[in-house]
Amino acid sequence: MSKATISGCLQRSVAGSPWHGYSLNTLVADVTAAEAAAHPIPGGHSIAEIVAHIAVWMDEVASWLTGAARSDRDWPPPAGWPQPLAEMAAAHERLQAELARSPDARLSERAIQATEPGLSIADVLVGVAEHNAYHGGQIGLLKRALRGPASARSS
Repeated sequence: MSKATISGCLQRSVAGSPWHGYSLNTLVADVTAAEAAAHPIPGGHSIAEIVAHIAVWMDEVASWLTGAARSDRDWPPPAGWPQPLAEMAAAHERLQAELARSPDARLSERAIQATEPGLSIADVLVGVAEHNAYHGGQIGLLKRALRGPASARSS
């Protein structure tokens, strides 16, 4: 898989038009601070927590591309809304920049930081786009829980 293909997958998941539904930016565009902090599903994460988690993992994988070791970050407490959105945008930009700077040959290298043995860097990068889609679905469900069925995407 080429860097351009992977970059496109990442871009669509955050700010484009993915085939599966809505990008993260579309899903969170009209979320209020109160909605972002709400926990409409008992024991579930809030929209702000999910966005902060997404940002952490895009930033984490960007760090792996520079050779950094895996950190223990996963679900940080989110700052006040809309700060997690700025963090997500910055992490996406950093991930895209690190991918662009990485030599093509790196894509086939084993991603030693990944929890699943044998995954390549390309696998992990595609996994970030999949991770974004997974959590985008959760954000859509949380918006429906907060607003009703017709509100999963931004107006």
